[in-house]
Amino acid sequence: MTASVLLAGCDTDQVSLANNAKANQPVPPKLLAAMVEKDMDLQSPILVRLFKQEAELEVWKQTRNGQFALLKTYPICRWSGDLGPKVREGDRQAPEGFYSINPSQMNPQSAYYLSFNTGYPNAFDKALGRTGSQLMVHGDCSSRGCYAMTDEQIAEIYSLGRESFFGGQKAFQLQAYPFRMTPVNMARHRNNPNMPFWKMIKEGYDHFEVTRQEPKVDFCEKKYVFDATRAPDAKRDPVFDASAKCPAYVIPEDVVAAVRGKQARDEAEYAKLVAKGTPVARMNTGIDGGMNKIFAAKIPEGSTGLSEGAEGTTLQMLAMAKAPGTIPGHVNPPKPNLDAVASAPAPQEEPVVAVSAPATSTRVATAQPAEKPQEKSGGFFSNLGRKMGMGSSETTATTPPPQATASVAPATAPVTPPTAASRLKAAVTRFVPGHDKKEAAKEAPKPAVAAAEPAKPATRLAQTRPTLKPSVSDGAGEATQIMGAAPVVSSNSFESRFGAVK
Repeated sequence: MTASVLLAGCDTDQVSLANNAKANQPVPPKLLAAMVEKDMDLQSPILVRLFKQEAELEVWKQTRNGQFALLKTYPICRWSGDLGPKVREGDRQAPEGFYSINPSQMNPQSAYYLSFNTGYPNAFDKALGRTGSQLMVHGDCSSRGCYAMTDEQIAEIYSLGRESFFGGQKAFQLQAYPFRMTPVNMARHRNNPNMPFWKMIKEGYDHFEVTRQEPKVDFCEKKYVFDATRAPDAKRDPVFDASAKCPAYVIPEDVVAAVRGKQARDEAEYAKLVAKGTPVARMNTGIDGGMNKIFAAKIPEGSTGLSEGAEGTTLQMLAMAKAPGTIPGHVNPPKPNLDAVASAPAPQEEPVVAVSAPATSTRVATAQPAEKPQEKSGGFFSNLGRKMGMGSSETTATTPPPQATASVAPATAPVTPPTAASRLKAAVTRFVPGHDKKEAAKEAPKPAVAAAEPAKPATRLAQTRPTLKPSVSDGAGEATQIMGAAPVVSSNSFESRFGAVK
């Protein structure tokens, strides 16, 4: 058997579909039961959709009536980059768009447990001169431009893809989006420079939503074309070239009518949301990707980054829930890129609608000029009362203490513009949970005598990873191995795996 060559990037491809115990793990019993309930065959075709903002991966499967139905939704453990398509090699962007996955793109010998290549760049990406390679959906929860799941999750997803290929599917479609293409999300991101591209791929999103069929994807004039067919008077099927002029084609009338109806409803709802002032999503410059909240809750100082988060007690409550797979100890939650934050524009340059002023920003010691005459008058009568023997403790208590008035800056004092260091500190405080509390604790005066604190037990970030992780549905962490298969050695950390390549 020809040995696979480990390439730079997330993983390799061009290997056998199933040649080891990890790649041959069976579809879990709970998923088989779900297929029976939804009238699906084990080896019927699948379709995968990815959403960055929601940090979710959906596996759809064809039912016996020929339409696709949702089989299962998996929370994404980690994705990197920003909302928007991948443009060039090394930008850490996870791709967005429509891609085709064939058996040669399935990698059972992945350095990240199991994986499949997204197929980036497709013909549209190449027509725009976009570069990049080895962009994967894989395990290990570590990403440099990929979509990373837990090992248990990718074992399930891989098994579903494998069975669809065994059933005759030549390739399954991967649809990758910045978010669910709903009117509210389109309204929130209406000022994003990627909106023209997002509106274009929303066309394919809408085709799938109304037909529940895998949309046929073509490219011409550097744009996507969905469900194109031969024109009635044409003698052959249209030939598409991503960089050339579009050939003559038509789209089935029933599909056109259904898509137009959906888009009309979406646009009406979008207009209402904009008219009532739906806030624009803030541009989080420098944040590296996202993580589903179920995983962020399991990691000390975890953050969802650019994905939808959970604040306060909600995240704490999720920490008690069972994680869908083993979270490796080397996982890093999304955090600001400090260099990017330091060079970013000052906070006051951001749109006002995108920022909500926190209640804690009110300064109690702020001077109020309109009340100064009353304060002077009150001080005069208080002094007069004390001279006459009529003073009281309640009256003297209303006088501001000297240290409070001393801290009030004059109204005409110039405002010092925020420096790069102050913006960096503010960004870290905003995006790294608990950082502000740590800083406050450092600055707080320490008592002369401190009570001895009991020793805290060491927190384990992740349990020992099993050799095989066949099923999220049937319980994470239960190792199984096919008889006669060689044991699988657990992989090392994310960085050390690339040490051999370097």
